[in-house]
Amino acid sequence: MSLFPAFAEESTKVEVSSKELDWLKNASFQSRDAVSIHSQYLERTSENPQKKESSSAEREKGGDVPSKKRKKKRKSKKPKKKSGRYSDSSGPDSETVYPSDLKREEANRPQAAQLSSTFSWLDDLQSPTEQLFCVDRKADAANWTYKSLYRGDVARYKRKGSTSLGLDLRTQGIGWEDSETAKKHKGRDKKKTEDRYFSAVSRQSLRSNPSIPTLTTLPECSAAIGPTSFLPLGEEEEANKRGEAGGRVQTSSSNPLGVYDSSTDLWLQGKGLQEHTEQAKQDTPTGQSALLLSGKTEEFNKRLREQPADTQLWIDFIRYQDELSAAAFGGEGEQQGNHWSEHRKSSHRAVLEKKLSIAERAVATNPASIALQLERLRIYQELWEPSVLSKEWKKLVFLHPNSAPLWREYLMFTQSYFSSFTVSKVNSAYGKCLSTLSAVRDGSMVSHPALPGTEEDMLDLFTKQCHFLRQCGHSEKAISLFQAMIDFTFFKPDSVREMSTKQQVEFFEPFWDSGEARVGELGARGWKAWMLQQERGGWLQPPAEEDEEEEEDEEEVKDRSKSRGTIWLEVESSREAAHWLPWRPDKSKGGSEEDCEDPDRQVLFDDIGPSLIRLSSPELQLCLLLHFFSFLGLPVDSVLSAAPCQPGLLLESLSLFTQGNDLQHPLTSHDLPELGINSVGHTTPLQGKRKWAGLGKQGQTFVSNMFSMVQPVLPAHHRAALALSWMQYEKLKVFRCLRGSNKKCLRSQGKSSKRVAKQLLKEPDNRSSLALWREYAHLEWMLGNRDEARKVFSTATAIGGETLGLRSPALCDLCLLWAQLEVEDGAGAGGEVGNVAASPAVCVLTGLAEGASSFSQPLAPVAILKARRSYEQALSAGLSALDQNGHQLPASRKGQEELLGEKLRLRGLAGCYALFQYLTMGIHAANAVYSQAREKMEARHRTLKHDSNEDSNHGTSCSLADLSSSYVNRLASECEALAVQHAALLRHHSSIGVFPLATLRRTLTSAISTWPGSARLWSIYVQIENRYHTAGRARRFFQSVTRDNSGVLPHLFAIFAEQQRKQLVDAALRSCSHDAALPILPENGLSHRICGLFERTISTEMGSHCPLPWRMYIHFLVSDGRVDKAKRIFYRALQNIPWDKGLYMDGVQLFPDHLQEFVDVMTEKELRLRLPLEELDILLED
Repeated sequence: MSLFPAFAEESTKVEVSSKELDWLKNASFQSRDAVSIHSQYLERTSENPQKKESSSAEREKGGDVPSKKRKKKRKSKKPKKKSGRYSDSSGPDSETVYPSDLKREEANRPQAAQLSSTFSWLDDLQSPTEQLFCVDRKADAANWTYKSLYRGDVARYKRKGSTSLGLDLRTQGIGWEDSETAKKHKGRDKKKTEDRYFSAVSRQSLRSNPSIPTLTTLPECSAAIGPTSFLPLGEEEEANKRGEAGGRVQTSSSNPLGVYDSSTDLWLQGKGLQEHTEQAKQDTPTGQSALLLSGKTEEFNKRLREQPADTQLWIDFIRYQDELSAAAFGGEGEQQGNHWSEHRKSSHRAVLEKKLSIAERAVATNPASIALQLERLRIYQELWEPSVLSKEWKKLVFLHPNSAPLWREYLMFTQSYFSSFTVSKVNSAYGKCLSTLSAVRDGSMVSHPALPGTEEDMLDLFTKQCHFLRQCGHSEKAISLFQAMIDFTFFKPDSVREMSTKQQVEFFEPFWDSGEARVGELGARGWKAWMLQQERGGWLQPPAEEDEEEEEDEEEVKDRSKSRGTIWLEVESSREAAHWLPWRPDKSKGGSEEDCEDPDRQVLFDDIGPSLIRLSSPELQLCLLLHFFSFLGLPVDSVLSAAPCQPGLLLESLSLFTQGNDLQHPLTSHDLPELGINSVGHTTPLQGKRKWAGLGKQGQTFVSNMFSMVQPVLPAHHRAALALSWMQYEKLKVFRCLRGSNKKCLRSQGKSSKRVAKQLLKEPDNRSSLALWREYAHLEWMLGNRDEARKVFSTATAIGGETLGLRSPALCDLCLLWAQLEVEDGAGAGGEVGNVAASPAVCVLTGLAEGASSFSQPLAPVAILKARRSYEQALSAGLSALDQNGHQLPASRKGQEELLGEKLRLRGLAGCYALFQYLTMGIHAANAVYSQAREKMEARHRTLKHDSNEDSNHGTSCSLADLSSSYVNRLASECEALAVQHAALLRHHSSIGVFPLATLRRTLTSAISTWPGSARLWSIYVQIENRYHTAGRARRFFQSVTRDNSGVLPHLFAIFAEQQRKQLVDAALRSCSHDAALPILPENGLSHRICGLFERTISTEMGSHCPLPWRMYIHFLVSDGRVDKAKRIFYRALQNIPWDKGLYMDGVQLFPDHLQEFVDVMTEKELRLRLPLEELDILLED
């Protein structure tokens, strides 16, 4: 017996044992009741056909009002009874019931008990068998809003039949929407349907690798562990399958010719693939990917068991876990939807734990490996608190005190953690590092031997400390460090030279505290002279010179109507530019330390003493001086100065992107490259202006005094390098005045620079220096004195032209600059045959090839042919000599200087030959010359670099290693300069004539791929690509370079290119009205692309600690109107670069309401604050 009586007839179809279903029996129900109900139902359905005619007649009469109301109520109740999860199953005996039939039925039958319209409790009913059901006639407002009933009001049971329990079959009924076909489709398994191309399974198959045998065919080389970059089409497998099936094709009625494959044949027959086949299709990509990844993991484990001492293999295995995680969780992100980020966070923690376990095992196997220790600490940075991590760093540094790379990483950790950062703490860490390495180098620390290259690393760390203090605003301490270091290196008494570094520092302290004039100050004599005079009884203080002009006190607040933050920025920048030198009491006038208004301008010996190091190599001593010159803003030779190991950490100026933008001088504008590093005294907001072109009057006096003091103790070639740097500095100041368009400033600066240049050329050692004559002639040309400049050029060529000619690299550089200036001046550009003989540039280059001191016009055609032959022979001989000398490097220092100075400097010769070919034959001949020279020089550089790395790995002697490194660095500099000349000439020709852009692009991309750290090449590339609207090619190239390069420079130029593009689009949109046609196609998403590039840059290890991308990011967001996000990025930047004062100044400029907050943070972190807010309030009141 069924539990539900209405379905008693269907329950009889199922035979069930009574013992198993006793719990379903209903004792209160009798079987005869079910039979009587069923018979009544059949009688009613048989009477319906007889009443159709009468019911239709009654329908015409209209009926009465109560019937209509009941009809409407029944219709409104129908949506409430419907449910989407059931389908229609009405049988053939169901007929349509009309309202008139129901009305006639009600009139003929006896009055039955009406259904209640309100709910009531069972206990309140008088008879339990009456009114078992209730019709709720109150409309439910939720049914009007939602598409279905509330799931809690729907009973969970499977429906049998087409009726519903509780309905009066004579007056009520339900129509089900779903048909039998829909029911079949709804019941079908969704997993069996084909996946679209954007589904998670399809995306996973694209990311997966092909099913190849990974365990049996892996070679022994490490390249087998690299990821597969594409999914092959598998043409060979398909061909083999077709060949195997060719002999046994099965034909059928749907495939009579046997030309269809199995899946098409089944489709024609109306059949589908088997379930296991479809399931295998879906599982194949995932299975292949899992098989390949497991194969790589097994290969790693196998090789690590065989080679446990391979440090790089351990590091590769640790970093491979990121790739493994991306492949494992790559497809689940789309499936999980909004929960993907949370899932990624949880999986990231698991990956870190796994990487950490591998790193622990690697360190246990190789306890002496510094690289593995650093890799483990990088993982710990994401798991541990800064305090715990700091203890671990100190422990590691204590165990390996002789490792300079480890110290470098420790110092970066110390200065980049905001919670524990203070300037004094980091400065003392630098002092501890340098004093420890000095003890290791001296042999005082017997437990750890000195490693090769310790002196170079110490000088690099010393320079980084000075730049750190400058970026913090403590320029006085940085200058004092350089002053003490120069005295400690060049003016050391002979009596203390054999002592240890610690003892020498103890003897140096009395000199520093004596008040004696230091390097760069008037009357400075040095530590050695002071000590000798002290042994003789000291000397009397000379009387003060009265010709010095007193500094006029200018009013610091010039415009009080500006905002408080703007005034603070102006006064702070002004004081920074004026007071970068340490304050010293004037004892000749009775001055004392109490006279100083700002105590932070005084530098104590305790702040600089631990950082003093000893440099024994003359080359490193020259590097120290060049680093100081560069710190002051003077251009220096990048090879001689030995650029720091991580130059990207010092980038902070937008001048990096503006070099080479002078369209009037396309060939010579790259002569003085911008480094993107602010000089001392120029800490300003990102878009702030320099107060002076150089260091001002006091800076000029300081450089002059230092040069005069250091010059007598240097060898001749070192003095020439310093003089050249000073001459280029004067030229750079004139160039800045020209760019500023201030005629008064240009006139005064031109007179001052010419006076300095003439003083340098009057020196006996400099009278025959062609490099200095070259710079002086260029200075005259920039000032507009063309005739005077040509006289200087002619005088210089007469010095060495007749004897040396093309064999002199300096003479070639001079004539190349002269010819380039003539071409830019419009005298002989374009290579027209009729003007070749009369071109001044051709006359200059022909005279150089002939060795003539004077150049006559016009030239004979025979002279041009002879000059071309001479150039060709000289270049071939130079490239051949480069190959011959590269095989055996000289062992003596004298031989090294001769080789580096003469044999490697081929850019002048190649540039003269290429420019000569351009003016006489055309651009294609010049392109061929540059291509030939670059190809041979770059190939030689790759070979020497590979040999140098192998020599360093095999433990070659230190002197030979330094010689090889200098040789490779010089050759790299020549190759880069030659590439810049090549690109500049092609760009110049494309701007004045017809030239295929593909050749220029190919030249630039090949050069940048070889030298990705060249800002000059990147600048030319960005200028070329920004002239065209399509950016796809440039974006792909930027992506390829940034993916394979860890430097921050390619990322910055990629961002700069997109920003230039956005400015172009915005300007075009602003220039047009709403109904006018746009000159270019507007592009959406540029802001998001730029933000993505910024995020990618600051997520790298180098970019996260570089000030320039953070500051550019904040300024871009503010200019784009997203101030709230800019504030969030600002606080993120504080967590990574808390030492950069320029960042705080940007914050004050962009968010002036937070001035008090930023100043408080600067005070807490001990950054240099020259204008406290209390003093600002006093200035504003006055």
